[in-house]
Amino acid sequence: MSFQPNPGDEVVINDIAYTIGQHPAAPGLAYAQAGRQGIVYQLLPRNGSIHGAKALKVFFPKFRIPAMVYQSEHMESYSELPGLQVCKRDVLTPERNGALIGKHPDLLYAVLMPWVQGQTWFDVISDQRQLTAEESLKLARALAGTGSAMEQRGLAHCDMSAPNVMIPFFSEVENLGKASAVELVDVEQMYGSKMDRPDALLAGSPGYAAHRTVHSGLWSSYADRFAGAVIIAEMLSWSDPVIVERAWGESYFDQHEMQTVSERYYAMRESLEKRWGSKLSDLFIRAWESHDLSSCPTFGEWYVALAAVNVDQANAAAATSEEEAANASEADENLKKSSEPVSEPVNTKDGDIPQTPQSPDQEAVVNRLFLQARSLEDEDKPAAALEVYRSLYHFIPHNSAMQMEVEAAIKELDAKLNPKEDTDKPVPVPFYRSKKFMISSAVLIVLLAGGVPTVKILADQAEVKQKEQQEATRLAEVKAAEEAEAAKAAALKQQEEQEKQKAAEAAKLEAEEKKKLAEAKQKEAEAKKKEEERKALQAKYDKQAKYEAYLVKQEQQKKEAAKRAQQEKYDKQAKYEAYLVWKKENDAKLARQEAERKAAAEIKRQQEIAQKAALKKKRAQNVVTLIAHYNKTYNAQKGRKIENAEAYARDFKNLYNTDAAYFKGVGKVAARMSAINKFLSNTNYTLPNL
Repeated sequence: MSFQPNPGDEVVINDIAYTIGQHPAAPGLAYAQAGRQGIVYQLLPRNGSIHGAKALKVFFPKFRIPAMVYQSEHMESYSELPGLQVCKRDVLTPERNGALIGKHPDLLYAVLMPWVQGQTWFDVISDQRQLTAEESLKLARALAGTGSAMEQRGLAHCDMSAPNVMIPFFSEVENLGKASAVELVDVEQMYGSKMDRPDALLAGSPGYAAHRTVHSGLWSSYADRFAGAVIIAEMLSWSDPVIVERAWGESYFDQHEMQTVSERYYAMRESLEKRWGSKLSDLFIRAWESHDLSSCPTFGEWYVALAAVNVDQANAAAATSEEEAANASEADENLKKSSEPVSEPVNTKDGDIPQTPQSPDQEAVVNRLFLQARSLEDEDKPAAALEVYRSLYHFIPHNSAMQMEVEAAIKELDAKLNPKEDTDKPVPVPFYRSKKFMISSAVLIVLLAGGVPTVKILADQAEVKQKEQQEATRLAEVKAAEEAEAAKAAALKQQEEQEKQKAAEAAKLEAEEKKKLAEAKQKEAEAKKKEEERKALQAKYDKQAKYEAYLVKQEQQKKEAAKRAQQEKYDKQAKYEAYLVWKKENDAKLARQEAERKAAAEIKRQQEIAQKAALKKKRAQNVVTLIAHYNKTYNAQKGRKIENAEAYARDFKNLYNTDAAYFKGVGKVAARMSAINKFLSNTNYTLPNL
């Protein structure tokens, strides 16, 4: 019998009774979440407390592995690390859970572990939920801390991605324990020195897998570095509305963009540098441009860099970033309306198109993209340079010198990347401008004027003359183009030679200055060394004389001190004996007083702890009860049982008013209260599905 539970069904695991939880967004359905390896169900203890909830992960047949028992035993010691509470696992085996597995064979080697409250990072990205700078920094630090603690023990998650990063920080239910702001789930592929290599390795998740290693599978101590860098960068950038709007969908990057030069990459890099500083931006660049996982920054480097930043810089840059984004967006729209595709030549004359002056922001974008394209050409990356040139083309004014240069660069790079055979053919001209038509017209005119011989002579002369003119024009154009190209190349070569010569002369002068400075420092050091040696020798002689005088004086003082010490010894002995008697009595008295004080303080402390714990537990239980009352009201209204709905609504309102100040700040409880009030005042009001 397959395991397909309903809400409220009871399951007994290791002599502990649990009930299947109900999905908060779908009443009547079990609370379950599907993953790549199986389905996770929420189990509630019999008392219904959300804080004792467990997660039961039922694996698909391919992933039901007996070695899971051995792996989970080794994982348990890691559950004390921040962000790894799901490592505290209990595997269902035929020996201990035979009856339950016999009834539901799907539960063979299922895993019971703590239920983590809150959303996943996948939910935050998919909902395009913008964070504050404080939230971004807190989440990034938490993930870097978890990754650093794992690296120090030689561990790696091996499938770090948005769906596997939980955010208890955004949970509506208050966490009684010291939960981390970030928790990792789906740890079955975890790498460790004592772990067995999985039979089926995962190649990473789209949007977080490095394309250079995606085909080989991930299972090493370096496996999390690239994906972790991308997620930390996402968390830091998710307080920037420009980045949130540019997200691909379920992740910020499309998998085809990974480790390539793209607009999203440049946008994130610029956002990190403006809001959080160059150190974090440089770490992201190192990870993005890395050729293997071991050359990516460690989580420890991320943690150190994050510890040194604060939210003031991000908040200060927020207003500027929004202004620049608005200006760039407006400029982009205007340019898209007025520009033509790169592949089509620009044939308009200077007078046909009004020249619009560039704004400072637009000019900065043009210069930055142009320098990046040049740099990529120098690094022998023609494909990346071609893409940047094409992006740059839309920002350049028509008929400008830079536009001509960019067009030439695009054609040259395109020809280099996509070589084609010579297919130059004469451009077809309209029939009324063709030689044949013109000659025929001339022949017809001459025929009408005077006869066939004259026509033939005139036609031949016209054709020869036209050919000569066209050939001369073509040769002149070719010669002019060659001369212009040669002049341009000579100017560039001369400029490069001058720059090289200047650089060589500057380097030579700098080397000579350094040499002179080094010689002067060496002479000064030698003179200083000799002076120090002389002073040291003189000090040695003075010290020897003083030491001999000190020895004589010390001997005399020693004799006198011995006499005084003998007398003081007798006096101290008498005082000490009297002190011992007094101390014994005083210690006994102080001990009695301290014991009485500690007992009273302990009683008071225990009472305060008990009161706080009871209040905290009661408030947490009341939150769950309020949510249940609201769901009952909602379901009753949907079932058109208005009286029952009003009764549940009054129960909700009465319980809410018992501690309104607290409930107001918890999750969506205040929103539910507002809806309940509207419903009680008007039963025709439709309750929202919260």
